[in-house]
Amino acid sequence: MSLDWLIIGGGIHGVHIAARLLADAEISPDKLRIVDPGNRLLACWRRCAAATGMTHLRSSSAHHLGIDHTALRKFAGKQKSRKPGHFAVPYTRPSLSLFNDHCDHVEKSFGLSELHIQQRAVQCVAHADKVEVLLDDGRSVDTRHLVLAIGASEQPTWPAWAPRNHAEVHHIFDPDFDDWPSKGETVMVVGGGISAAHMALRLIKEGHQVHLVSRHAMRQHRFDSDPAWLGWKYTATFTQTQVPEERRAIITEARHTGSVPPEVASALRRAIGRKQLVWHEGEISQCVDRTDGLEVHINQDSTVHVNRILLATGFDSQRPGGQMIDELIASASLACACCGYPIIDSHLRWHPRIYVSGPLAELELGPISRNIAGAQRAGERIVEAARSKSVAINCV
Repeated sequence: MSLDWLIIGGGIHGVHIAARLLADAEISPDKLRIVDPGNRLLACWRRCAAATGMTHLRSSSAHHLGIDHTALRKFAGKQKSRKPGHFAVPYTRPSLSLFNDHCDHVEKSFGLSELHIQQRAVQCVAHADKVEVLLDDGRSVDTRHLVLAIGASEQPTWPAWAPRNHAEVHHIFDPDFDDWPSKGETVMVVGGGISAAHMALRLIKEGHQVHLVSRHAMRQHRFDSDPAWLGWKYTATFTQTQVPEERRAIITEARHTGSVPPEVASALRRAIGRKQLVWHEGEISQCVDRTDGLEVHINQDSTVHVNRILLATGFDSQRPGGQMIDELIASASLACACCGYPIIDSHLRWHPRIYVSGPLAELELGPISRNIAGAQRAGERIVEAARSKSVAINCV
């Protein structure tokens, strides 16, 4: 198979970029494919979002996978049978069900499911006139342009104390997680961010006694970074900063890691006040099996007995892509910063024929790079490149 564009990753970024290339760059559908091992596009997004129990997105209705800025709101207006409440204040935040329905609409409108190659990419080899991608079924695909839309979803963070392959200890973002607590259990949720908060509130609603362990006090922020990053207020300064290590420091400072929006913080405080939730601020040092459950040691001086532990500790910060990206870097001599992430140009090019999005693009797009707004920004940059002479057949 020989293509003009191949996208590795069928998540939020890969789907949006595919739609943008088809709609705005007028790429022919028979010359574009999306490689992803999921049984459907966005499978990982849907699984992770559903696991947390979230009802509405943290981002506004302007952030979606469609083309037009108002596409999600227009879509909602046409859903006559939908009950009220599909947008939450402030910022008209869409419900998860509405957002997912709109994703289905985008996928269907552009025929993306027919462009999905349900395989895992295992090797990429850059040549002068193409990039060759080897799939795990032994097939290879040649493409003039490759987009690496790889997220961090396959590297959930496991704390050192947490036993792996334990029947009662799970990471909620593990692909194999499906062992939901039975009603009336005592469950410990570990994590201090929005995923842990949503998970705790879901468990409370389902009738469990919940302990939430966070290494820090409750951090309240509306978004995961200042909304000024969506405009030019901060991005101009970021762009003017040329040293990758300085950009990394700006990104780290700008991200509100481990934070929750005000309405979620209020719900947690109400649950604490009603004694439905016990908040523990500290570090877990040990988890011990007992005949009646698990004994968890916190801060060396506190012990809690629970039936089950659910980790909502996010994803590792290391560069995603694993061995495939390591080998690509070595074979094509691709530039990386000290943190291991790509040094790319303003069009998100890492190589004349290789583009990146998501975490791999954050040294160019800044702290919004990983989220839906980052997918939209990446789509704009890549489409601009696709429509320019810089991606002509003889680009070098």
